[in-house]
Amino acid sequence: MDLLDSNHWSDLHALLAELDRDVAALYTKAGIEGMRTRFVGPLIALHRFGPMTIRELADRRGVSHSAMSQTAAAMARAGFVESTAGADGRTRPIGLTARSRELMPFMVAEWRSTEAAVRRLDEELPYSMTQVVADLRQLLATKPFAERLRS
Repeated sequence: MDLLDSNHWSDLHALLAELDRDVAALYTKAGIEGMRTRFVGPLIALHRFGPMTIRELADRRGVSHSAMSQTAAAMARAGFVESTAGADGRTRPIGLTARSRELMPFMVAEWRSTEAAVRRLDEELPYSMTQVVADLRQLLATKPFAERLRS
């Protein structure tokens, strides 16, 4: 097989996109306009822990400040978060809007349902996804992907 015909990377992206579309369809079916699946984790974190700065939310979610800043801006445009007054005037924490607080029971139920479905899929596989991820992380800890790309 020609190297350019390989589907290792595209198959993984396609699978994740399919799963993401199925989750997004739940929100669409529920009539929740503007919800994106990448919003759910940060919104639930804000629900659980209260308003946070972009940095705090990024750290809690394990993403870069830049990525969370973009997500927060998109969530604000969609009406899910708003800036709140910071304790020291230099920070502008974001918090849930009334709309988000109203949607939270659905969002938490969807999150739990998604996690349960992934766990069930994991149990059905002969070699679990979570073990694959753990094994990949261990391999990449010994030789990072960037180094693998260069060699």
